[in-house]
Amino acid sequence: MLIPYQLLEEDTLTRLLEDFVTREGTDNGDETPLAQRLTAARRALEKHQAFIRFDPDSQQCVLCPKHSIPTELLAEFLTQTTDN
Repeated sequence: MLIPYQLLEEDTLTRLLEDFVTREGTDNGDETPLAQRLTAARRALEKHQAFIRFDPDSQQCVLCPKHSIPTELLAEFLTQTTDN
């Protein structure tokens, strides 16, 4: 299930983004400041380049790049969010 980022409380969204941008393996030797990485992640959500996906098995939300979302799920989500 994809979750519109606008439905999350600001603190919750910030914690989710912080978790993503500070996760082991996302550093790649990049010295970009945390604030800049958070801004880039938020911009990716706003531009539909990334999405928040709820994983029912782990009971967690994760930030996923667009290319990793199944086409049918993405189409359904975009239809629902643009209809409202």
